[in-house]
Amino acid sequence: MNTAMNDYPAAITAVNHVEPVPRRIRAFLGDEKVLDTTRALYVWEWPNYPQYYIPLADVRPDLLDSEGHTQQTGRGLVELAGLRVGDLHRPRAARILAESPIGGLSGTVRFDWAAMDAWYEEDEQVFVACPYKGTTSGYWSVRAAGNEQGTVHADLAWSYDFPTRQLLPIAGMIAFYNEKVDTILDGQRLDRPQTHFFPKAHDSSA
Repeated sequence: MNTAMNDYPAAITAVNHVEPVPRRIRAFLGDEKVLDTTRALYVWEWPNYPQYYIPLADVRPDLLDSEGHTQQTGRGLVELAGLRVGDLHRPRAARILAESPIGGLSGTVRFDWAAMDAWYEEDEQVFVACPYKGTTSGYWSVRAAGNEQGTVHADLAWSYDFPTRQLLPIAGMIAFYNEKVDTILDGQRLDRPQTHFFPKAHDSSA
């Protein structure tokens, strides 16, 4: 019997799985603090990674701008709302979940990450975040040829100088998108995987 082998690790977290976030989370729009909580939840809306869900009690209600629309989701009926701070308006920035059949999600809101001007985990501003690993410390591009005329491939590698406690061994290591580079194992070039990050096959880029 032939057994297929995936080039990419299979997701192990079930959709709608919920876990508490072990860090204080804050977010700002303009000069206004929109949310400040130590009770945020990780919610896996799909298996690959979670989203932050914030208790409504920890959100500035005067900054939410109801849009009069609702959507049915796998977590319950959500109300769409914008964010408004002075002249700043971010439509559809929030999904308010008043009631949910999933334990702990009633009375929470999920914000679009890009709708905020700044996010903080504890006292550190987060620019790119992975809830599993922590805050990305840097990205690097690669120039394919060793001269100024070589093609530059942007953001092929990154690292975590200060990962989450559970993943401290990865501190200072450099990661690459194996969807965008060629990997040689035991003298053989591996096929590039197709993933949710890059669903289409890529030609050699680096």
